[in-house]
Amino acid sequence: MSRLRLRFPYREQSAPQGDVVLLLMGLLIVATVFLQFRNLAEEVNFWSTRVERMEQQQQQKTAPRARAASRIREFGQEIQKEIAYANAILDQMNLPWGALFDSIEHAATDDVALLSIQPNVGSRTVRLSGEAKSMTELLDFVEALERESVFENVHLLSYKIKQDNPYRPIVFLLHAIWNQTV
Repeated sequence: MSRLRLRFPYREQSAPQGDVVLLLMGLLIVATVFLQFRNLAEEVNFWSTRVERMEQQQQQKTAPRARAASRIREFGQEIQKEIAYANAILDQMNLPWGALFDSIEHAATDDVALLSIQPNVGSRTVRLSGEAKSMTELLDFVEALERESVFENVHLLSYKIKQDNPYRPIVFLLHAIWNQTV
């Protein structure tokens, strides 16, 4: 087997001057590029902060207007709700209470006791609940309400005979529509 001879540079051996010059030029180029990069980064940072400040100033100028507009919208919505509520109250006040009560009193007899009257202004309906002594009295009351000009489509929704009462009264619930001409 033959020996392998490796040659390493000795201390006496010097690097060629061209290599050193190239190395120094490369370091100089890297330093120049780094300085330019730092200057450009500082300039970009300066302009971005300036743009942010200008945007903040613009928002501060428009923010009171936006807040005022949103407040106006909120007040407008609140006013609309109050107007709708006031209109509902006016509708209930304008309900033909006199005609409704007169018709109900005219149709009622001593054998029928009304416990509640629940008008619905929006659908122009009324629910009547009460007690009747017998089924014939209850049916007569329904027919009498149907004959009144104020009501139409009078229906018996439910009834129940009270078994615990010795007189066995009938608890009922009626539904009727009142005419718009009233």
